[in-house]
Amino acid sequence: MGVGATYWTTRAYKKYGLPSVRMSDGPHGLRMQERGGGFGMLGVKPSRPATCFPCAATLASSWDESLLESVGRAIGEEARAQGVGVVLGPGLNIKRSPLCGRGFEYYSEDPLLSGKLAAAMVRGIQGTGVAACLKHFAANSQERERFLSDSVMDERTLREIYLPGFETAVREGRPRSVMCAYNKLNGVYCSDNRPLLTDILRGEWGFDGAVMTDWGGMHDRGAAYRAGCDLCMPGGGRYGERETLRGIRRGELDAGCVRESVRRVAALARGCASALSGARIYDATAHHELALRAACAGAVLLKNEGLLPLRPGVRAAVIGHMARESRYQGTGSSRINPMRLTHPADNLPLTIYAQGCDADGNTTPELLSRAVLAAREAECAIVFAGLTESCESEGFDREDMRLPEGMNELINAVAAANPRTCVLLFGGAPMECPWTDKAAAVLCMGLPGEAAGEAAAELLYGRAEPGGRLAESWPRVYEDSPSSECFSKSRDALYYEGLYVGYRYYASALKAPRWPFGHGLGYTSWEYSDISVGEGRVSFRLKNTGSRPGSETPQLYIEPPLGGLHRPRLELRGFRRLTLQPGESRLISFELTERSFALWQDGWRVPGGRYTLHIGASSADLRLSAQLDVEGEELAAPEWQSGSWYETFDGKPTRSGWERMLAREYVSEKRDGFDMDSTPYELRRASLLSRAFYGGMRAALALGYGGGRAKSAAYRMVLECSVYAPLRVLQINGGVPGIVFKALLKSANRKSKKRRG
Repeated sequence: MGVGATYWTTRAYKKYGLPSVRMSDGPHGLRMQERGGGFGMLGVKPSRPATCFPCAATLASSWDESLLESVGRAIGEEARAQGVGVVLGPGLNIKRSPLCGRGFEYYSEDPLLSGKLAAAMVRGIQGTGVAACLKHFAANSQERERFLSDSVMDERTLREIYLPGFETAVREGRPRSVMCAYNKLNGVYCSDNRPLLTDILRGEWGFDGAVMTDWGGMHDRGAAYRAGCDLCMPGGGRYGERETLRGIRRGELDAGCVRESVRRVAALARGCASALSGARIYDATAHHELALRAACAGAVLLKNEGLLPLRPGVRAAVIGHMARESRYQGTGSSRINPMRLTHPADNLPLTIYAQGCDADGNTTPELLSRAVLAAREAECAIVFAGLTESCESEGFDREDMRLPEGMNELINAVAAANPRTCVLLFGGAPMECPWTDKAAAVLCMGLPGEAAGEAAAELLYGRAEPGGRLAESWPRVYEDSPSSECFSKSRDALYYEGLYVGYRYYASALKAPRWPFGHGLGYTSWEYSDISVGEGRVSFRLKNTGSRPGSETPQLYIEPPLGGLHRPRLELRGFRRLTLQPGESRLISFELTERSFALWQDGWRVPGGRYTLHIGASSADLRLSAQLDVEGEELAAPEWQSGSWYETFDGKPTRSGWERMLAREYVSEKRDGFDMDSTPYELRRASLLSRAFYGGMRAALALGYGGGRAKSAAYRMVLECSVYAPLRVLQINGGVPGIVFKALLKSANRKSKKRRG
């Protein structure tokens, strides 16, 4: 019971009335594969058609818990219809850096927003009886060498930034399963980490469901049982089985740990089987309409100098390859086979079209000249641009934050030809936009799902309002990002920036990003007034002062007292999305609790002093403020904090005392010889057999995925997840007999020992 039966199912035991349960990827739709195995987990094999909703990054920009609950319910209904009992999602790792290759699958840089939205998604999925699976627990913020990387941080950063989102999702969503991450956390693999999986997840937060590994994420099966990791996925292999049985016989592993894991897996399977016994129908048309509504709600109007919405009948030039083939989802295990896909060019009343660039974002003088001519002949121009498929994907991190250079050339040329230019961006992460001052409007649609084409038309012509607000900051250039000097620089992830992720850094360092966290414009105007602080809450009045209905997302930020233990200058402590008619006003309240003011120091503790409560439209647009005296403790600052960046808010976190403190505690792992944690890449020169093994893998991957093209996202992804994966992952995922790797290691270590001798 501790390992799955097949790539996507658990074991069934009819003798005990225990059914099998089927699992499927699904952060933003169902990816139910007909056949599993190999690189099926990476989305490179076809799956059954399903509704492709906007990706997590776009859904998060809606800041709308009720919308995410509706999307979750729709995914759950489709899972039931296809016999899937566990949906592997949502993903809610903190978006530490704009370059995380899997950032489009995660919600936000802020744990409160991430946790609230994840809890809503879980409630929606599980409202159908299907189980949700939170992932990837925890601190999985980079793709580089993800099977072996070590996320190294202090306890306060872990507790205040990287765990609270999961805590909120567990407490408020009550998920029935959690997936542990591939990486280590402070030197211990997440699958083996008892403080993480038992002490915190179960002991502190009250989680009572099953913990499973990410696919191939098991490290030491005996240690994992002791830690509270119940299920090794995928199934079909026997990795660690003999060692586990031997550990039980020797008394090194308590059989009670195994029984508890079996009990939890059995409870998950029985609960899912009960849910799948009822009706299995859903309304595909209604789900597509929901995908359209979600795409509009998550679209963020970043800039608008009176150009949008376009009036009906305007003579517009539509420019860019992405107008004909928009990027509507990311690459990897969340890749959906959409039911019904629409593109912008099919939904816009085109008068002029110019390609402008190719699918990879390259342009030519001829393509540029045609685009410029189209822009000059039109009243306005709409340039469709963004991140291409090769820019962002599961399996590898982005190399930079830039658009393909051909797209930048195209936007500059079109804006010079027609100042009434709107740039419409597709992509799951922040981008550098050096042409911003030249464009009259910038609309980011993120990765909007299968209704991308309809949504673009609805938004541009004002039939729907772009209701999104940024769930992560957009720096002007990547070097402005607080983690830019340390993110994805090596196998291990050293969290030198500490607490100062995203807007927490920009607000504290008084450094303005291109567009701040929480930013987003609409098609109406708003007035904030009448702030008051009462017993356990802060209230204010919001009024729609424009001429059309609109949605707004007021946000509560708390600023701590000066002095004492360092803290970010602003922290989000509440938000609300609501829609008001022209002239309508509403009194809004945010609850204040001890956690609103607390920090972590051997437990949640509240420093006493005068706090400032800010209400605003973004982290950089604070409209109202009030002060509140809070009784609490006096917490002393550590010695290393004196004179550091954390007192002066001057410079980058990597120049702080925090870096020096963390560096003292971190010791990189050194291994003598090769073992099951070694990768084919590390083994490639160790022996003739290992060279043949490595060369054979590279040749097979080049032949089967993208012909070896460096720009093929599928090829890069499977390459990273194979030749740079430890042997244990290859054994678990590929079902390769352990004897093959034993022979490989024996040969490599023998040759290596001779060379050292």
